[in-house]
Amino acid sequence: MSFKKLSQGISSFKVWLLLPMLYAGMASAQNLKKEFPKSFTVTVTNPLGQERENVAVFIPAQEVKAATGNFNPKAFVVLDGKKEVASQYNLKDAEHKGVVLVLDKLNAKEKRNLTVRYKEQGISERNYTKRTQAEISHKVGGEFKDRKYIGGEFKNVDSLNVPAEHTDHSYYIRYEGPGWESDKVGYRFYLDWRNATDVFGKTTPDMVLQQVGLDGFDSYHELQPWGMDVLKVGKSLGVGTLAIVDKGQAIRVDKTDNVVSKVTENGPVYSSIQTNYDNWKVAGLTLDVQSQLSIHAGTRLTNHQVKVTGGTPQNLSTGLNKDKAAKVFTQKGDASSWGYLASYGKQSLNNDQLGIAVLFRPQDFQEFTIDANSHVVKLTPTQGKLQYYFLSAWELEPDGIKTEEEFIKYLNKTAQELANPVQVEVQGSKQAKR
Repeated sequence: MSFKKLSQGISSFKVWLLLPMLYAGMASAQNLKKEFPKSFTVTVTNPLGQERENVAVFIPAQEVKAATGNFNPKAFVVLDGKKEVASQYNLKDAEHKGVVLVLDKLNAKEKRNLTVRYKEQGISERNYTKRTQAEISHKVGGEFKDRKYIGGEFKNVDSLNVPAEHTDHSYYIRYEGPGWESDKVGYRFYLDWRNATDVFGKTTPDMVLQQVGLDGFDSYHELQPWGMDVLKVGKSLGVGTLAIVDKGQAIRVDKTDNVVSKVTENGPVYSSIQTNYDNWKVAGLTLDVQSQLSIHAGTRLTNHQVKVTGGTPQNLSTGLNKDKAAKVFTQKGDASSWGYLASYGKQSLNNDQLGIAVLFRPQDFQEFTIDANSHVVKLTPTQGKLQYYFLSAWELEPDGIKTEEEFIKYLNKTAQELANPVQVEVQGSKQAKR
């Protein structure tokens, strides 16, 4: 047989191999169109002249309703061309009610048209890989004795009104507070008078929080198959902890009358935790605080949205722990980039490279300062509201950031993306043609 005939034969064979897959894709698209007969279009635009990855797209509930009038959040899919994109509908989240999805990437200046298909009635559950998680787990079946919880077993709950008997090292809450994670990193904060945020570095993209602290102790301070607690918090702001600077000291949310924390979303691509603090006594004020922490798939960033009522503090602040092994970086930000306070070096509990940062809007910036335990950035809330982000990058992550140069490059790119969010435009609803 000639080489030409052999090549033609191989090419024909490849076509026959591909045909079933092409037909399957067409059938799948046709089946989705039949199952979800109504639709609307969403245009997502990247305003930056650089590629961005793991892009969160939020389609607000009010815009979905305006486009459709009869949208069913229990039966819908999002399509990027013929490809189904993992998504969820947030019902409880205070800041992001509506459809949430994450695109793998958007090219520089790219404009992407997505189709949201739905049916007006019924339930159609989709089985997407879980890439985020939020949880609160505490012991039940035992009792408090001298502010220690004796006996019982851990149980995950949607909400927890923190008992008056609870304090640090009560062995009541698994890993001592709520936790949230993406496929990149995990976080927790101490749900007691400390109220500081800590980091769980991960060596796997799998969800891991459900297995952390089950022994009731702190074995997670040593390297485990999934990763470990990597940050030294102590009396500091850890990473991204809320505080008010008064008389030169950053004071965490420590003295309160009551605290309620609840998981508001626990989805495949977005998870969040809301915590309400009643009567935070600080700097001569008594404030009520609502803290909303959220994370989406594919990111190291936690979004922290804060509301305070009952007074007007001169600042709301956040920051990072002090560590002699880490170099500190600051940027005030401008119209093209958010500001940040960051550190990088061999500051992890495993004595390896760890970068941490908080990022803030330039218009909120007051000053950078320090106290005995923390590097601090003082910010100004607007009508009692403040938004900032924080992140951690550990060198043992899969494909992790391993050098100071890589970390600063990542940090600057992230700051630019926050200043130039993707633009989302919703078009009207359409009925599928049979």
